[in-house]
Amino acid sequence: MSKRPADSPLAAALAGVQRTLESQARDRAAAERRAAAAAQAAAAQRDVFRKAVTDVTPLPPSDRVEPPRPTVPAWPAQRLADEQQVLADSLSDYEPEDLETGEELLFARPGVTAAALRKLKRGHWVIQAQLDLHGLTREVARLELAGFLARCRQAGFRCVRIIHGKGLRSPNKEPVLKGKVRSWLMQRDEVLAFCQAPNVEGGGGAALVLLKSLTD
Repeated sequence: MSKRPADSPLAAALAGVQRTLESQARDRAAAERRAAAAAQAAAAQRDVFRKAVTDVTPLPPSDRVEPPRPTVPAWPAQRLADEQQVLADSLSDYEPEDLETGEELLFARPGVTAAALRKLKRGHWVIQAQLDLHGLTREVARLELAGFLARCRQAGFRCVRIIHGKGLRSPNKEPVLKGKVRSWLMQRDEVLAFCQAPNVEGGGGAALVLLKSLTD
């Protein structure tokens, strides 16, 4: 006995396609209804807001002028990485013979006046940036300091703070980074002077550094 046409594989496949099309049509209709409802709700919210601010008087235009904000020039990432490496390579562990051996950091290049050094020691200059080396290894600190000085020089900063720590957690309780930072700073031409920070700025665990201006 042959199968009835309604029971043939072709008829079953067509019925399946029909059901799929009907399901898709229902989904589209439901999505359209949801979109329409959302648009209607948004319109209603806009109407409520407009009614709420109908009696509001706009503020008069302000005559205040916002001062221009200084911007730091953007450096390409690869260029910055290359220059950081060059600068880092230029900072050796060699300590100049005239390096002060006392515990307090204090250094000034020829030409820096005593008045300028006193102002630096008293925290007169505005600190424009700082670098925290506390807890870093010597090699990492050297790289971080080199990059930091490069960025500060490019930005035109004049006074910055270097936090090197007091060495309280070191094996011998000695401030290892403090001496290294002193040596590294003396090797940089852009560094005019540096000294131990006042107590309110970190005291024996930090140094204030006076940098050359871009026009020097």
